This record gives sequence, C-alpha cells and structure tokens, in this order.
Amino acid sequence: MTATQNSTNTSQAPIDFQSIQRLTEDEAKAVDQLIIKELTSDVVLINQISHYIINSGGKRLRPMLLLLAAKSLDYTEDKHLLLAAVIEFIHTATLLHDDVVDESDLRRGKDSANAVWGNAASILVGDYLYSSAFQMMVRTDNMRVMSILSKTTTAIAEGEVLQLLNCNNPATTEAKYLEVISRKTAILFSAATQLGAVLADADSITEKALADYGQHLGIAFQLIDDALDYTSTQDELGKNLGDDLAEGKPTLPLIYAIENGTKEQAAVVTAAIKEGNRDSFDEVYEIVKATNAITYTEKRADEEAEKAINALSQLQGSEYKETLILLARFAVQRSY
Repeated sequence: MTATQNSTNTSQAPIDFQSIQRLTEDEAKAVDQLIIKELTSDVVLINQISHYIINSGGKRLRPMLLLLAAKSLDYTEDKHLLLAAVIEFIHTATLLHDDVVDESDLRRGKDSANAVWGNAASILVGDYLYSSAFQMMVRTDNMRVMSILSKTTTAIAEGEVLQLLNCNNPATTEAKYLEVISRKTAILFSAATQLGAVLADADSITEKALADYGQHLGIAFQLIDDALDYTSTQDELGKNLGDDLAEGKPTLPLIYAIENGTKEQAAVVTAAIKEGNRDSFDEVYEIVKATNAITYTEKRADEEAEKAINALSQLQGSEYKETLILLARFAVQRSY
C-alpha cells in the first residue's frame, strides 16, 4: 500500500481501471476505429511504426478524459470522437520523440519503436503523427479547438526542452521540476478536458474548471509515475526501473532526498544525477526511502488529485462527473 492510500484515500477501496473504462466503452471503440482509419498511409514504414505504438497497450487515458468531459456536459454530437483521436495522435508522437531523446529501449513492456526501427524512423513518424493530428483537427472547423491544441503542442515542446536543460542538474528545484511536468505532461490532460467543454459550448467558468481538473490530474499522474520508478516492478511499469536516474532526470523523489538527506546521502544522489548512473540505483533507492522522499512525492500527488476533484464542483452531478472523480482517485492509487 502506498503512502497516498494511507492519506486522504484511506476509506477508498482499490479502483479497477476497467470499470472506469466501461462508461465510455462504445465511444472508445469508435475512437480506436477512427485511429486505425486515419493511420492508413501508402508509406509502409509509417503504418508499421504507427500501428506498433498505438496498439501497444496504453490506457487511452487522455482521449477518455475528453470523452468524459464532453459527456459530463451533455454533448450529443460526434466531434468529440475526432478530437479524442487527435489527442491520442499527439500523445503517441510525444512518446516516439521521448524514447529517442531518452534513449529508451522499452515502452509498455515491449521494445520501443526506436529500438526496433531506429531513431530516424521514430522521429519522422512522430512528426507524421503530429501533422496528421493537425490535419484532423481542422475538420472540426472550430478556431478555439485549433488555438488550444496549437498552444498545447508548443507547451509540450517547451517542456521537453526545459527537461533537457534540467538533466544532470542536481540543483533543480521542486518549482522548476513542476514547471517541466506542467508543460510536458499535464498540459495535454488539461487540453483534453478543456476541449470537451469547448465542444459542449460551456461557459467560461465551466471550461476553466475542466481545464484546471485536467492540469491537476496530469501533475498528480506524473508525480506517481516518478514515485513508481522506486516502488513498482519492471513488469508492472512496462519500462526499465531506474530509467529516470540513468537519464540524469532530477525527479521529485531525488530533489527531496537531496534537500532532506544527510550531507553524505545528498552527495550520493547528486553524483548519480550528474553522471546519469543506473548502477547507483540500489543505493539511491535506499536513500530515497530513508528520507521519506517517496512518501512526500505521493503526498504531493494526493494534493493535486484533490485539487482536480475540487475543480469539478462547478459541474452538475452525473455518472460522467463521478467517473472523472474516480479517475483522479485512480491516478494516485495505481501501481502501473
């Protein structure tokens, strides 16, 4: 049981993600069919790589958020299916690019696309997915949609560059770290839920509430991802444990351990970040555990999840709103 489950979620039974998925199951299938249709290209390699990563077992969490947000506001048309596919295309493009930048060889328990086809092919197919996403969003004929998504993709790129600047820098502060994940990860969660409100012609207060929900949820999700690098298993995560350390990424558990450990402990973690040394993982893990850095990270994630839930107070009660609340609970309870 994680520290998060010991805090505000004490009374919460473990949440089954599949039970959350059932509410949008039919629409999710329609989104998947649309994704397959839109991925068709006369360039064989594009089809191979795109289908490989799209079908590699992701949660489809971001498109689900868009579907739930739109339905929570009684949206009855079908453009939410198109935009859900757009969100997944953008997310998949970022994964392809991330794995090249991070030199990752494992994604969702399988060889990463760059490990199979090489870096050049992965980058170019990622670019293709970005271009396809923008081609698709034009079909909504909605300038607000295009404005939100163009700003979102710009913010993601900025977040990636900021993260690159922070790599191997043990002096990175919690504030700088949060700025990175707000742009790199949370912004796409926020765009997904905000777009649901835009499609439903919601008022500005409701639109902001859903955007805020997505932003806080995205931060909580990434915080737990960073904690899981020290508490989960490779089979559960579908990636190599210690990847963040090997890449010299100063995630919150490491930042907290440096700030709250002894001089000796701080020196070990500092050196590991500077060197990007996976060989130090076991020693760093013991320091992270001894300084309660995992507990702190999970506590911060729990706080962000609660902010996400509180943002939904603007919405009228419905099964879709309740599912959005459950998703926030799941984000901090999960082990994968």
